[in-house]
Amino acid sequence: MNCFRNGVTRLLLTRIPFFKEIIVSSFSCASCSWSNTEIQSAGRIQEQGVRYTLAVTSRQDMNREVVKTDCASARIPELDFEIPAFSQKGVLTTIEGIIDRAVAGLEQDQPARRVMDKEVARKIDEFIGKLRQLKEVNSPFTFILDDPSGNSFVENPCAPQRDEALVVTHYRRSPQQAAVLGLEGEEVDAKLPDAAEDLRDEVLQFNTNCPECNAPASTNMKLVQIPHFKEVIIMATNCDSCGHRTNESETCSVEIPELEFELGMGALGGKFTTLEGLLKDIRDLVEKNPFTLGDSSTPSRTGKLQEFIGKLQDIIEGKAQAHFIMDDPAGNSYLQNVYAPDEDPELRVQRYERTFEQNEELGLNDMKTEGYEPEAASGR
Repeated sequence: MNCFRNGVTRLLLTRIPFFKEIIVSSFSCASCSWSNTEIQSAGRIQEQGVRYTLAVTSRQDMNREVVKTDCASARIPELDFEIPAFSQKGVLTTIEGIIDRAVAGLEQDQPARRVMDKEVARKIDEFIGKLRQLKEVNSPFTFILDDPSGNSFVENPCAPQRDEALVVTHYRRSPQQAAVLGLEGEEVDAKLPDAAEDLRDEVLQFNTNCPECNAPASTNMKLVQIPHFKEVIIMATNCDSCGHRTNESETCSVEIPELEFELGMGALGGKFTTLEGLLKDIRDLVEKNPFTLGDSSTPSRTGKLQEFIGKLQDIIEGKAQAHFIMDDPAGNSYLQNVYAPDEDPELRVQRYERTFEQNEELGLNDMKTEGYEPEAASGR
Protein backbone atom coordinates (compact mmCIF):
# COMPACT_ATOMS: atom_id res chain seq x y z
CA MET A 1 0.00 0.00 0.00
CA ASN A 2 3.06 2.30 -0.09
CA CYS A 3 4.24 2.01 -3.73
CA PHE A 4 1.39 -0.23 -5.01
CA ARG A 5 3.79 -2.84 -6.40
CA ASN A 6 3.71 -6.51 -5.50
CA GLY A 7 5.15 -7.57 -2.16
CA VAL A 8 5.16 -10.72 -0.05
CA THR A 9 2.90 -11.49 2.90
CA ARG A 10 3.87 -14.28 5.29
CA LEU A 11 1.43 -15.83 7.76
CA LEU A 12 2.39 -17.73 10.90
CA LEU A 13 0.01 -19.49 13.27
CA THR A 14 1.67 -19.69 16.68
CA ARG A 15 0.58 -20.47 20.21
CA ILE A 16 1.77 -18.33 23.12
CA PRO A 17 0.73 -19.69 26.53
CA PHE A 18 -0.23 -16.33 28.02
CA PHE A 19 -2.85 -15.55 25.40
CA LYS A 20 -3.48 -18.73 23.43
CA GLU A 21 -3.11 -18.71 19.63
CA ILE A 22 -2.37 -15.81 17.29
CA ILE A 23 -1.84 -15.36 13.57
CA VAL A 24 1.18 -13.18 12.76
CA SER A 25 0.95 -11.47 9.35
CA SER A 26 4.18 -9.91 8.05
CA PHE A 27 4.35 -7.96 4.77
CA SER A 28 7.51 -6.73 3.03
CA CYS A 29 8.02 -4.95 -0.31
CA ALA A 30 11.26 -5.42 -2.26
CA SER A 31 10.56 -2.30 -4.35
CA CYS A 32 10.29 0.35 -1.64
CA SER A 33 11.40 -1.66 1.46
CA TRP A 34 8.14 -0.90 3.23
CA SER A 35 7.16 -3.50 5.83
CA ASN A 36 4.24 -4.07 8.15
CA THR A 37 3.41 -6.61 10.85
CA GLU A 38 -0.07 -7.32 12.19
CA ILE A 39 -1.62 -9.96 14.41
CA GLN A 40 -5.04 -11.53 14.73
CA SER A 41 -6.32 -13.70 17.51
CA ALA A 42 -6.73 -17.27 16.32
CA GLY A 43 -8.22 -18.57 19.54
CA ARG A 44 -11.39 -18.01 21.49
CA ILE A 45 -12.18 -14.88 23.47
CA GLN A 46 -11.00 -15.42 27.04
CA GLU A 47 -13.33 -15.77 30.01
CA GLN A 48 -12.20 -12.41 31.42
CA GLY A 49 -10.78 -9.16 30.15
CA VAL A 50 -7.22 -8.18 31.02
CA ARG A 51 -5.54 -4.88 31.89
CA TYR A 52 -1.76 -4.39 31.92
CA THR A 53 -0.41 -1.37 33.84
CA LEU A 54 3.31 -0.79 33.35
CA ALA A 55 5.48 1.85 35.01
CA VAL A 56 7.94 2.77 32.23
CA THR A 57 11.18 3.98 33.84
CA SER A 58 13.98 3.06 31.40
CA ARG A 59 14.84 2.49 27.75
CA GLN A 60 14.74 -1.23 28.43
CA ASP A 61 11.03 -0.92 29.21
CA MET A 62 10.47 0.61 25.77
CA ASN A 63 11.72 -2.64 24.22
CA ARG A 64 9.18 -4.86 25.96
CA GLU A 65 7.24 -7.09 23.57
CA VAL A 66 3.56 -6.16 23.24
CA VAL A 67 0.69 -8.03 21.63
CA LYS A 68 -2.16 -5.58 21.06
CA THR A 69 -5.32 -6.95 19.50
CA ASP A 70 -7.60 -4.69 17.49
CA CYS A 71 -10.15 -4.59 20.34
CA ALA A 72 -7.58 -3.38 22.91
CA SER A 73 -7.11 0.25 23.92
CA ALA A 74 -3.80 1.80 25.01
CA ARG A 75 -3.48 4.79 27.35
CA ILE A 76 -0.75 7.07 28.67
CA PRO A 77 -2.45 8.98 31.54
CA GLU A 78 0.39 11.53 31.92
CA LEU A 79 -0.40 12.92 28.45
CA ASP A 80 -4.14 12.25 28.68
CA PHE A 81 -3.59 10.20 25.51
CA GLU A 82 -5.57 7.14 24.42
CA ILE A 83 -5.55 4.88 21.37
CA PRO A 84 -9.17 3.68 21.25
CA ALA A 85 -10.13 0.09 20.56
CA PHE A 86 -10.59 -0.80 16.88
CA SER A 87 -8.73 2.34 15.77
CA GLN A 88 -5.70 0.21 14.86
CA LYS A 89 -5.31 -3.34 13.64
CA GLY A 90 -3.80 -5.95 15.92
CA VAL A 91 -0.04 -5.76 16.09
CA LEU A 92 2.97 -7.62 17.51
CA THR A 93 5.42 -4.88 18.47
CA THR A 94 7.09 -3.12 21.40
CA ILE A 95 5.98 -0.21 23.58
CA GLU A 96 8.21 2.04 21.47
CA GLY A 97 6.50 0.63 18.39
CA ILE A 98 3.07 1.51 19.83
CA ILE A 99 4.22 5.12 20.27
CA ASP A 100 5.76 5.22 16.77
CA ARG A 101 2.49 4.01 15.25
CA ALA A 102 0.56 6.67 17.16
CA VAL A 103 2.96 9.38 15.90
CA ALA A 104 2.66 8.10 12.33
CA GLY A 105 -1.14 8.18 12.58
CA LEU A 106 -1.17 11.77 13.86
CA GLU A 107 1.32 12.93 11.21
CA GLN A 108 -0.63 11.37 8.35
CA ASP A 109 -3.12 14.23 7.92
CA GLN A 110 -0.88 17.06 9.15
CA PRO A 111 -0.15 18.52 5.65
CA ALA A 112 -3.88 19.02 5.05
CA ARG A 113 -4.42 20.40 8.56
CA ARG A 114 -1.69 23.01 8.07
CA VAL A 115 -3.68 24.35 5.13
CA MET A 116 -7.15 24.07 6.65
CA ASP A 117 -6.46 24.96 10.30
CA LYS A 118 -2.96 26.05 11.26
CA GLU A 119 -3.76 26.36 14.98
CA VAL A 120 -4.99 22.76 15.24
CA ALA A 121 -1.97 21.57 13.24
CA ARG A 122 0.35 23.46 15.60
CA LYS A 123 -1.18 21.87 18.69
CA ILE A 124 -0.91 18.40 17.15
CA ASP A 125 2.75 19.06 16.29
CA GLU A 126 3.35 19.97 19.94
CA PHE A 127 1.64 16.78 21.09
CA ILE A 128 3.66 14.70 18.61
CA GLY A 129 6.78 16.22 20.15
CA LYS A 130 5.66 15.11 23.62
CA LEU A 131 5.05 11.57 22.36
CA ARG A 132 8.54 11.43 20.86
CA GLN A 133 10.06 12.67 24.10
CA LEU A 134 8.47 9.70 25.89
CA LYS A 135 10.77 7.37 23.96
CA GLU A 136 13.79 8.92 25.68
CA VAL A 137 12.23 8.15 29.10
CA ASN A 138 13.59 11.35 30.62
CA SER A 139 10.80 11.01 33.18
CA PRO A 140 8.71 7.95 34.14
CA PHE A 141 5.27 7.43 32.64
CA THR A 142 2.50 4.84 32.78
CA PHE A 143 1.48 2.59 29.89
CA ILE A 144 -1.93 0.91 30.21
CA LEU A 145 -3.14 -1.79 27.80
CA ASP A 146 -6.79 -2.75 28.32
CA ASP A 147 -8.31 -5.63 26.33
CA PRO A 148 -11.83 -6.87 27.15
CA SER A 149 -11.20 -9.96 24.99
CA GLY A 150 -8.29 -10.99 27.25
CA ASN A 151 -6.01 -11.71 24.27
CA SER A 152 -3.43 -8.91 24.61
CA PHE A 153 -0.08 -9.22 26.34
CA VAL A 154 2.82 -7.17 27.74
CA GLU A 155 6.14 -8.97 28.22
CA ASN A 156 7.52 -9.68 31.67
CA PRO A 157 11.33 -9.69 31.19
CA CYS A 158 11.77 -10.99 34.75
CA ALA A 159 9.83 -14.20 34.07
CA PRO A 160 9.40 -16.55 35.78
CA GLN A 161 9.89 -14.10 38.67
CA ARG A 162 7.34 -11.41 39.43
CA ASP A 163 7.70 -8.07 37.63
CA GLU A 164 7.36 -5.28 40.19
CA ALA A 165 6.79 -2.68 37.45
CA LEU A 166 3.93 -4.57 35.78
CA VAL A 167 0.45 -5.05 37.25
CA VAL A 168 -1.84 -7.54 35.50
CA THR A 169 -5.53 -7.30 36.36
CA HIS A 170 -8.21 -9.71 35.13
CA TYR A 171 -11.78 -8.45 35.23
CA ARG A 172 -15.30 -9.34 34.21
CA ARG A 173 -16.50 -7.71 31.02
CA SER A 174 -19.34 -5.22 31.23
CA PRO A 175 -22.47 -5.86 29.12
CA GLN A 176 -21.37 -3.02 26.81
CA GLN A 177 -17.94 -4.61 26.29
CA ALA A 178 -19.51 -8.00 25.65
CA ALA A 179 -21.83 -6.45 23.06
CA VAL A 180 -18.89 -4.79 21.25
CA LEU A 181 -17.15 -8.18 21.10
CA GLY A 182 -20.28 -9.77 19.67
CA LEU A 183 -20.95 -11.88 22.75
CA GLU A 184 -24.49 -12.60 23.78
CA GLY A 185 -25.57 -13.16 27.36
CA GLU A 186 -24.60 -16.63 28.53
CA GLU A 187 -27.46 -19.03 28.89
CA VAL A 188 -27.31 -21.80 31.44
CA ASP A 189 -27.91 -25.07 29.59
CA ALA A 190 -27.82 -27.17 32.73
CA LYS A 191 -30.99 -27.44 34.74
CA LEU A 192 -30.81 -25.56 38.03
CA PRO A 193 -31.53 -27.88 40.94
CA ASP A 194 -34.32 -27.37 43.40
CA ALA A 195 -33.38 -26.86 47.03
CA ALA A 196 -34.35 -30.46 47.83
CA GLU A 197 -32.51 -31.93 44.86
CA ASP A 198 -29.11 -33.44 45.57
CA LEU A 199 -26.66 -33.27 42.64
CA ARG A 200 -23.67 -34.75 44.43
CA ASP A 201 -24.04 -38.03 42.52
CA GLU A 202 -24.98 -36.47 39.18
CA VAL A 203 -22.68 -35.20 36.43
CA LEU A 204 -24.20 -32.44 34.30
CA GLN A 205 -22.98 -32.00 30.74
CA PHE A 206 -23.32 -29.12 28.26
CA ASN A 207 -21.85 -28.29 24.88
CA THR A 208 -18.96 -25.84 24.51
CA ASN A 209 -15.88 -25.19 22.36
CA CYS A 210 -12.33 -26.33 23.05
CA PRO A 211 -10.22 -23.42 24.41
CA GLU A 212 -7.25 -24.65 22.33
CA CYS A 213 -8.54 -25.61 18.86
CA ASN A 214 -12.09 -24.19 19.14
CA ALA A 215 -13.58 -27.52 18.01
CA PRO A 216 -16.96 -28.60 19.46
CA ALA A 217 -16.47 -30.30 22.82
CA SER A 218 -18.43 -31.13 25.95
CA THR A 219 -17.94 -29.85 29.49
CA ASN A 220 -18.83 -31.94 32.52
CA MET A 221 -19.88 -30.25 35.75
CA LYS A 222 -20.16 -31.91 39.16
CA LEU A 223 -20.75 -30.76 42.72
CA VAL A 224 -18.09 -32.29 44.98
CA GLN A 225 -17.68 -32.20 48.75
CA ILE A 226 -13.95 -32.01 49.60
CA PRO A 227 -13.36 -33.42 53.10
CA HIS A 228 -12.29 -30.85 55.69
CA PHE A 229 -12.79 -28.04 53.12
CA LYS A 230 -16.14 -27.29 51.50
CA GLU A 231 -18.33 -27.96 48.48
CA VAL A 232 -16.90 -26.97 45.11
CA ILE A 233 -18.11 -27.21 41.53
CA ILE A 234 -15.62 -28.93 39.22
CA MET A 235 -15.89 -28.24 35.49
CA ALA A 236 -13.85 -30.45 33.14
CA THR A 237 -13.54 -30.15 29.36
CA ASN A 238 -12.09 -32.92 27.17
CA CYS A 239 -11.50 -32.31 23.45
CA ASP A 240 -11.50 -35.33 21.10
CA SER A 241 -9.97 -33.26 18.28
CA CYS A 242 -6.71 -32.05 19.87
CA GLY A 243 -6.66 -33.98 23.16
CA HIS A 244 -6.73 -30.83 25.32
CA ARG A 245 -8.06 -31.30 28.83
CA THR A 246 -8.84 -28.65 31.41
CA ASN A 247 -10.64 -28.45 34.71
CA GLU A 248 -11.75 -25.27 36.19
CA SER A 249 -10.00 -20.70 41.40
CA GLU A 250 -8.41 -18.21 39.17
CA THR A 251 -7.80 -15.95 42.14
CA CYS A 252 -4.89 -17.90 43.61
CA SER A 253 -1.21 -16.92 43.27
CA VAL A 254 1.66 -19.40 43.68
CA GLU A 255 5.12 -18.78 45.18
CA ILE A 256 8.26 -20.93 45.51
CA PRO A 257 10.72 -18.86 47.61
CA GLU A 258 13.74 -21.11 46.97
CA LEU A 259 13.44 -20.40 43.24
CA GLU A 260 12.47 -16.72 43.72
CA PHE A 261 9.38 -17.61 41.72
CA GLU A 262 5.93 -16.06 41.94
CA LEU A 263 3.02 -16.66 39.60
CA GLY A 264 0.18 -14.14 39.64
CA MET A 265 -3.44 -15.10 39.88
CA GLY A 266 -5.15 -16.24 36.71
CA ALA A 267 -1.91 -17.19 34.91
CA LEU A 268 -2.64 -20.93 35.01
CA GLY A 269 -6.41 -20.74 35.35
CA GLY A 270 -8.46 -22.69 37.87
CA LYS A 271 -7.37 -26.29 38.37
CA PHE A 272 -8.30 -29.44 40.25
CA THR A 273 -5.04 -31.35 40.29
CA THR A 274 -2.15 -32.60 42.42
CA LEU A 275 0.88 -30.64 43.62
CA GLU A 276 3.02 -32.52 41.10
CA GLY A 277 0.57 -31.69 38.31
CA LEU A 278 0.63 -28.01 39.24
CA LEU A 279 4.45 -27.92 39.23
CA LYS A 280 4.50 -29.59 35.81
CA ASP A 281 2.05 -26.97 34.51
CA ILE A 282 4.42 -24.24 35.72
CA ARG A 283 7.33 -25.97 33.98
CA ASP A 284 5.38 -26.26 30.72
CA LEU A 285 4.33 -22.61 30.93
CA VAL A 286 7.97 -21.53 31.05
CA GLU A 287 9.22 -24.03 28.46
CA LYS A 288 6.64 -23.12 25.82
CA ASN A 289 6.86 -19.34 26.10
CA PRO A 290 8.58 -18.05 22.90
CA PHE A 291 9.18 -14.62 24.48
CA THR A 292 11.51 -16.20 27.04
CA LEU A 293 13.03 -19.21 25.29
CA GLY A 294 12.34 -18.54 21.61
CA ASP A 295 14.15 -16.57 18.92
CA SER A 296 13.28 -13.26 20.59
CA SER A 297 15.10 -14.23 23.79
CA THR A 298 18.68 -13.33 24.74
CA PRO A 299 21.35 -15.97 25.60
CA SER A 300 21.64 -14.75 29.20
CA ARG A 301 17.88 -14.94 29.76
CA THR A 302 17.70 -18.37 28.11
CA GLY A 303 20.45 -19.68 30.39
CA LYS A 304 18.71 -18.43 33.53
CA LEU A 305 15.40 -19.98 32.50
CA GLN A 306 17.00 -23.31 31.62
CA GLU A 307 18.60 -23.29 35.08
CA PHE A 308 15.20 -22.50 36.63
CA ILE A 309 13.55 -25.38 34.74
CA GLY A 310 16.29 -27.75 35.94
CA LYS A 311 15.80 -26.77 39.59
CA LEU A 312 12.03 -27.08 39.22
CA GLN A 313 12.42 -30.54 37.70
CA ASP A 314 14.56 -31.58 40.69
CA ILE A 315 11.72 -30.52 43.00
CA ILE A 316 9.18 -32.48 40.91
CA GLU A 317 11.34 -35.61 41.05
CA GLY A 318 11.93 -35.24 44.80
CA LYS A 319 15.66 -34.53 44.44
CA ALA A 320 15.35 -31.11 46.09
CA GLN A 321 13.13 -29.62 48.78
CA ALA A 322 11.25 -26.34 48.56
CA HIS A 323 8.36 -24.43 50.10
CA PHE A 324 5.16 -24.19 48.06
CA ILE A 325 2.92 -21.22 48.95
CA MET A 326 -0.64 -20.73 47.67
CA ASP A 327 -2.29 -17.37 48.42
CA ASP A 328 -5.96 -17.03 47.53
CA PRO A 329 -7.72 -13.82 48.71
CA ALA A 330 -11.05 -15.40 47.72
CA GLY A 331 -10.46 -18.31 50.10
CA ASN A 332 -11.45 -20.86 47.47
CA SER A 333 -8.18 -22.77 47.07
CA TYR A 334 -7.20 -25.89 48.96
CA LEU A 335 -4.13 -28.06 49.58
CA GLN A 336 -4.86 -31.53 50.94
CA ASN A 337 -3.90 -32.45 54.48
CA VAL A 338 -2.96 -36.12 54.18
CA TYR A 339 -3.06 -36.51 58.00
CA ALA A 340 -6.61 -35.11 58.39
CA PRO A 341 -8.30 -34.80 60.80
CA ASP A 342 -4.93 -34.63 62.59
CA GLU A 343 -2.54 -31.74 62.03
CA ASP A 344 -0.12 -31.94 59.12
CA PRO A 345 3.38 -30.98 60.38
CA GLU A 346 4.44 -29.93 56.87
CA LEU A 347 1.35 -27.82 56.10
CA ARG A 348 0.54 -24.39 57.49
CA VAL A 349 -2.86 -22.80 56.82
CA GLN A 350 -3.17 -19.10 57.60
CA ARG A 351 -6.36 -17.06 57.30
CA TYR A 352 -6.16 -13.27 57.01
CA GLU A 353 -8.24 -10.16 56.43
CA ARG A 354 -8.20 -9.03 52.80
CA THR A 355 -6.69 -5.67 51.94
CA PHE A 356 -8.64 -2.96 50.16
CA GLU A 357 -6.73 -3.71 46.94
CA GLN A 358 -7.60 -7.42 47.13
CA ASN A 359 -11.27 -6.61 47.69
CA GLU A 360 -11.09 -4.24 44.73
CA GLU A 361 -9.76 -6.97 42.44
CA LEU A 362 -12.51 -9.33 43.61
CA GLY A 363 -15.17 -6.67 43.03
CA LEU A 364 -16.21 -6.65 46.70
CA ASN A 365 -15.74 -2.95 47.48
CA ASP A 366 -18.69 -1.94 45.31
CA MET A 367 -20.88 -4.90 46.27
CA LYS A 368 -23.95 -4.03 48.34
CA THR A 369 -24.91 -6.77 50.79
CA GLU A 370 -27.05 -4.86 53.32
CA GLY A 371 -30.62 -3.69 53.13
CA TYR A 372 -32.12 -6.80 51.54
CA GLU A 373 -33.63 -8.24 54.70
CA PRO A 374 -37.41 -8.82 54.73
CA GLU A 375 -37.87 -6.09 57.34
CA ALA A 376 -36.01 -3.54 55.21
CA ALA A 377 -37.95 -4.53 52.13
CA SER A 378 -41.36 -4.26 53.84
CA GLY A 379 -40.56 -0.79 55.17
CA ARG A 380 -40.06 0.71 51.70
